[in-house]
Amino acid sequence: MGHRIVALATAVALALLLAPAATAAPTPSALPDDFLWGVASSGFQSEGSSPDSNWTRYVRAGETDDAIGSSVDFRHRYRQDVALAEDLGVTVYRVGIEWARVEPRPGAVDQRELAYYDDLIASIVDAGMKPMITLDHWVYPGWIADRGGWAWSGTPTAWLRHNRMIVDRYAKYHPLWITINEPTVYLEKELQHGGIGVGDVPTMIDRLVRVHRAVYDHIHRRDANAMVSSNIAYIPTVEPLIDAAIADRMADKLDFVGVDYYYAVSPTDPSAINAALGRMWDASMAADGLYYALRDLHQRFPGKPLYVVEAGLVTENGKPRPDRYRRADHLRDLVYWIQRARGDGVPVMGFSYWSLTDNYEWGDYASRFGLYTVDVKTDPSLTRTPTDGVAAYRKITARNGVGPSYRPSRPAQWCSLVAAPDSCARPVR
Repeated sequence: MGHRIVALATAVALALLLAPAATAAPTPSALPDDFLWGVASSGFQSEGSSPDSNWTRYVRAGETDDAIGSSVDFRHRYRQDVALAEDLGVTVYRVGIEWARVEPRPGAVDQRELAYYDDLIASIVDAGMKPMITLDHWVYPGWIADRGGWAWSGTPTAWLRHNRMIVDRYAKYHPLWITINEPTVYLEKELQHGGIGVGDVPTMIDRLVRVHRAVYDHIHRRDANAMVSSNIAYIPTVEPLIDAAIADRMADKLDFVGVDYYYAVSPTDPSAINAALGRMWDASMAADGLYYALRDLHQRFPGKPLYVVEAGLVTENGKPRPDRYRRADHLRDLVYWIQRARGDGVPVMGFSYWSLTDNYEWGDYASRFGLYTVDVKTDPSLTRTPTDGVAAYRKITARNGVGPSYRPSRPAQWCSLVAAPDSCARPVR
């Protein structure tokens, strides 16, 4: 990788020399009336009452900081959370349908759990929202783990059998679909926790691409106008390099490009390294990086609408962040940069905040992303307490964006490297 780093540094240096002077920030463009506002969650992270899966085994093996326990008990409180989402004025609610919950043993479908998902999806629709359904959010049944996870040759067949059934059941609601959440991070997590070995990486990549393509076709057989994606975890500086293995091989089977954006980096702010060290709340979350991510994806996937499937701000146990960035300010800043991207011709169709409530952040409860905070470890009532982001989001959905006079609470990063070198060569202010 050394030669790539040198090449990148050289390109950035040249970009700095050639970059035009930044101009004053224009008024953010108005969003179309059909712009989609949403909130996001996942099954395993929020449901609790977790059945046997690869992830319950990782927890039992002591590979996480916290046991998952009941999480925020979405399994039994989903109607309450759907009502909270409805009150925000959003039009999309993203949920996951957990394979391990529906098929706890090979071929044995748990009808009680299917009835739960039936009522969950119906509750979202009855509240006037469109479901966004995630088929695979990094979790598979224990019996798949027993056979080797994604290294087992039978996993794609079993995965497709299950998810075709899910599609057949819920296509009538015309949801948005996410086939596989953040495939590259899925791969990394499976490597980290031993779900696969290093030698299995090419195999898992091929199988993720294969099942995405197959279920995409099945979705469109059931709903010709369906909108399907597999969301990209936008990792600053390296994102285009890692897409060739997965996203580029799915490109002709994506109706929109889903993007998850959290972290930023610049020569004067390298704090994003803290995310890799497990201290996400110490990582830069500069909102202008979302603009560069959207612009980059628009250039690489021309003709595809874009949807911000996940974006949000993390705190440590709900405490103020070291950089004092508040959830409400960060949320408004993200929306401002989405509007700027739209004004510059990037076809952004929607935005979903991660997440409605705090949940199990793949190993711990310290990392808090929720519009509603929940103190899982010390509050047995699991009370949903609104953060300042709740009122801010209500105003955003009511006015369909931030007003024309809004300016970000934080200046744009100097020489953002989110989509380097272009993000440094063509800065926005």
